[in-house]
Amino acid sequence: MQSIEVCIDLLREAYGAARDDIRVVLSPYRICPLGAHVDHQLGRVSGMPIDRGIALAFAPGGRRGVRLRSLDFRGEVAFSLDDVPAKAEGDWGNYPRGAVRALRQTHGLRRGLDGVIAGSLPIGGLSSSAAAGVAYLMALGAVNGLSLSPDDLIALDRHIENVYLGLNNGVLDQSVIVAGRKGKLLHVDCLSNERRALDAPEGMPAFEALIVHSGVTQALVTTGYNRRVAECEEAARGLLEMAGGPVPAPPRLRHVSRAAFEAHGERLPDSLRRRARHFFEENDRVAEGARAWTAGDLARFGALMNASGRSSIDNYECGSPPLIALYEILRDLEGVYGTRFSGAGFRGACVALIDPMRRGEVEAEVRRSYAGRFPEYRGRFSIQACGTDDGARMVE
Repeated sequence: MQSIEVCIDLLREAYGAARDDIRVVLSPYRICPLGAHVDHQLGRVSGMPIDRGIALAFAPGGRRGVRLRSLDFRGEVAFSLDDVPAKAEGDWGNYPRGAVRALRQTHGLRRGLDGVIAGSLPIGGLSSSAAAGVAYLMALGAVNGLSLSPDDLIALDRHIENVYLGLNNGVLDQSVIVAGRKGKLLHVDCLSNERRALDAPEGMPAFEALIVHSGVTQALVTTGYNRRVAECEEAARGLLEMAGGPVPAPPRLRHVSRAAFEAHGERLPDSLRRRARHFFEENDRVAEGARAWTAGDLARFGALMNASGRSSIDNYECGSPPLIALYEILRDLEGVYGTRFSGAGFRGACVALIDPMRRGEVEAEVRRSYAGRFPEYRGRFSIQACGTDDGARMVE
């Protein structure tokens, strides 16, 4: 709430916005306990919004222009609705520019906006990019009188990332950020886009999400992320061809039956076989995780998270040495139900579900062990305990 007031004050000071014209959107970050690396292959995933994220204070602009400041990044982003520049590597203005381009595909934009944005937690592994994209879409929709449904926001934000930014991800991040609800596990079928919010039963042990940022930073489009997506498509194509069935364009592993993988998987090159194995086993973990969650069995749910993390390392072959170390440290600690990489696994963070009563000792041991193994990140890694939250919404 303090960041919101700072954003509002700066918006009034920098752009002369009247207080009565200012609105605020909150767009949360997300965690994905199960469903790693399968959304772009139309698999099944699960996630929860957390109580940290992005606040965007905005007001209608005086012209057909967009003017933005950030509490976290330097400079001003300014451009016309009629002349949206191409993306620029590392520029925080990519997300509002991408939002305008996405909305122009299907909606007419009559008015720009002035805004100030702020985020919480270090960026990396929590889908801060999708949270920012959703915030800008909601703000632009509001000043233009557009009625954007959850499905609209999910599709538009995916346009920002797939088309404007060139990141070949699926719908996990946007779906959880838009449609997630506090205390519930959102189950998403990325083929049908069916979403189910699963309640935790009374009596389920208390938990918190512990976010441990490794200190490693690198943009997804410059990591192996897109290469892994291409490898999954290559594995799908090979399996469909060997099974003698039609090959959609583009092929996805969800188009392949489990029987076809069992019959022909050994004929794939080793790396492609590993990608496919991860897909099928991770989908099984998501289904079993939904059953464990609705039964209140956090121990079983956590064990599935640990198995997901191991498969990300062994089968999907991602994870830098610092991230793998964090995973192993957290996995072996008392008070941790389960852990895995948070995000694509090439940078960023690990997420663990922990017993809140053990938080102090868990944090102390992570700091001791991780800083001892990677002293170069001593001043850059961080630990944050978070709860769950509702999805993106207007709060003023």
